[in-house]
Amino acid sequence: MQKIIIHQISLSPDALPEYAMQKAEAEARKSGVNAKAERICRVSVDSRKKSDVKTVYSVILECGSISDAQIRSLNASPFCEPVIEIKRGKGKPGNIAVIGFGPAGIFASLILSENGYDVTVFERGEDVIKRSSSVDRFISDGVLSTESNVQFGAGGAGTFSDGKLITRINDPVCSYVLKRLAEFGAPESILYSARPHIGSDILKTVIDNITTYIRKTGTDIRFKTRIDSVNEYSDGIKLRFSEGEEYYDAAVLACGHSARDTYAMLYENGTALQAKPFSVGMRIEHLQEDIDRAMYGQALDKYRGYLPHAEYNLSKRCTLNGVERGVYTFCMCPGGEVICASTEQNGIVTNGMSESGRSGLNANSAVCVSVFPSDCGSGVLDGIEFQRRIERRAYEAAGGRFRVPVQTVGSFLKGKANKPSNVIPSCKNGFVLSSDNSIFPGFVTEMIGIGLNDFGKKIVGFDSDHAVLSAPETRTSSPLRILRDQFGRSVSNKALYPCGEGAGYAGGITSAACDGIKTALQIAERFAPKK
Repeated sequence: MQKIIIHQISLSPDALPEYAMQKAEAEARKSGVNAKAERICRVSVDSRKKSDVKTVYSVILECGSISDAQIRSLNASPFCEPVIEIKRGKGKPGNIAVIGFGPAGIFASLILSENGYDVTVFERGEDVIKRSSSVDRFISDGVLSTESNVQFGAGGAGTFSDGKLITRINDPVCSYVLKRLAEFGAPESILYSARPHIGSDILKTVIDNITTYIRKTGTDIRFKTRIDSVNEYSDGIKLRFSEGEEYYDAAVLACGHSARDTYAMLYENGTALQAKPFSVGMRIEHLQEDIDRAMYGQALDKYRGYLPHAEYNLSKRCTLNGVERGVYTFCMCPGGEVICASTEQNGIVTNGMSESGRSGLNANSAVCVSVFPSDCGSGVLDGIEFQRRIERRAYEAAGGRFRVPVQTVGSFLKGKANKPSNVIPSCKNGFVLSSDNSIFPGFVTEMIGIGLNDFGKKIVGFDSDHAVLSAPETRTSSPLRILRDQFGRSVSNKALYPCGEGAGYAGGITSAACDGIKTALQIAERFAPKK
């Protein structure tokens, strides 16, 4: 029995999904193919024509014999379920450490533990329940834990940024990641939504379920344990932490993009690192109703309740002072809120999040500008210092408190004082009105202005005087890469396997999880499981 995917099944937004399956079967019959619809595998909204907004489906069909010509005539493609193949090594049984319990570390642990490997996980932050309490305390009282916060702890930074699963990588392993997340409690909609998300409220339960499951396989997960040193030892690796030292055959390093002290430790140990481009910027908030209206037009009223909150993805490239840069929107959160995501005592960082219902009044998104290593200095760690300077200036602009500096777009673009806005800043940590654009280097401020003007031509009202900007967004990705070879090992430590966002090889939950899986498979090819 063959399976194919029929694409571009367009229906009215108020049509039942079952109609898409029936229409796919009918299309197949027209081409002489007897097929039965199995399930919908993708749903998106096409709002390019505001007068004719459609919901677009892709449907998996089971069919008998089908020719390549018939597949092409149906605008279809072959479908195969993703399979994770473990090629087990024939060497000694692997005693594996996993450093970090974000998406890369979680999925590396999951694959290895399910296949009989002796795994120990080290996570500097707390489990998801205690971590949530630490974050709540930070929001309510401004008391920051530098070890367990919005960035550090079970689930990684994604736990408090909506659980967005959108990725640009075209890899069948992505489907496996989504399937496993659904098994652990994520909504089934992630299996077919074109813009899948879990929501921070549900994601906490998902992470807790995964933690419980991995522990049941015999894996030791140690929260509140930061690794302070990683060194080669004989043909393995030695890890040092506050409780002492331990030795492993290999270690997965999945530390996340904000583990600055870990980067410094690796640099001091002589681990091969390389500066790479990243981006910084601000978060912009609009009323979600205004974004919905701009994206859907009159269809919003006709199909209200059937259309999801509108999302956008905008970008522009231009040459500024002889350097070509990009300015783009990133991590868009419909019906969400801006959060303070600091990890250091004297710095402000923002991020965006939303819960599963996305029921908040505001839409928010980062507006980010490309930053190159040459903008930061000549040292491999200079990108971190570039980020840190911005974060500290924001902290000063906030009066030395964890309050987010905010200004209206009208103030930012026109250099005038902030005026009353119908967009109320959503950050629960609190905010201060500030027109201090010296938080950023000049090229960042100028490029954000160019972007806002351009985006206002693409989405009506995007550059409205009433829109609100919160500063700064500095942790979009790692500013450096931990170099690794074709086997996934650090080029300077053959027992160390860097992976995920923190190693500079992923950008988001799904791609980081995929990289964690591939790293686990590379380890499995080298070592045998425990008996």
